[in-house]
Amino acid sequence: MRILFMGDIVGRTGRDTLGRELPGLRAALRIDLAIVNAENASHGFGLGPDMAEALFTAGADVITLGNHAWDRKEIIPYIAQHPRLLRPLNYPPETPGHGAVVVDLPGGRRALVLQAMGRLYMDPLDCPFRGTADVLSRYRLGGTVHAIVADIHAEATSEKMAYAHIFDGQMSMVVGTHTHCPSADAQVLPGGTAFQSDAGMCGDYDSVIGMTKDNAALRFWRKMPGERLAPAEGEATLCGVFVETDDSTGLAKRVEPVRLGGRLARAMPIL
Repeated sequence: MRILFMGDIVGRTGRDTLGRELPGLRAALRIDLAIVNAENASHGFGLGPDMAEALFTAGADVITLGNHAWDRKEIIPYIAQHPRLLRPLNYPPETPGHGAVVVDLPGGRRALVLQAMGRLYMDPLDCPFRGTADVLSRYRLGGTVHAIVADIHAEATSEKMAYAHIFDGQMSMVVGTHTHCPSADAQVLPGGTAFQSDAGMCGDYDSVIGMTKDNAALRFWRKMPGERLAPAEGEATLCGVFVETDDSTGLAKRVEPVRLGGRLARAMPIL
């Protein structure tokens, strides 16, 4: 199975560029399962229902969110009705939406996609490790599902790495989101789980993590609040992670970064 995970979409430039390029990426890489993090798609904060619909139409099988899940209030009734739009599974019980979904794919295959949110320097949610273990207890990789992918939305690289090592061998792929900077540690762990600490963002890298430079930088320089942060609107770089799995075990055979357009060096898997 070939899996494509695209990192945090930031603002209109990231949203429009990914919507335009995703169909071609799916075709060129012969993708079976495409997952997109879109928690910053709406002007950098949250996701609107219309934007979610556009991403599904462009070819996203699953959309994940994160700590900005509820910034657009209109998403609350939408997420309750659309199980392929995920928020972190370790939100408290009775929170709208779901943290995991099983997707039916062509050829009778099934994939489990889940999202957990870290707790270091983040909101004090329920334990992401125990929550993930509870979900995994209901499925068997290479048996009841053919692939399992986790988006670990977290600030601390150490927490993301610990999460990946704990669940190594139980998932096809663990990929980090939230920091918007693509890490250079793509690898297949000893147990067969593909891992990258952060997928990066789909947005303008002539920025401060996707936001306009001047306002964001002044907050650090003067330590005073300024104008509301707004997404940079230059040419976007699309960043993500590509994984190919063994069909019999569901474990990863290869993992490679994906970078397309904009300011960062291009990286594209060769099939």
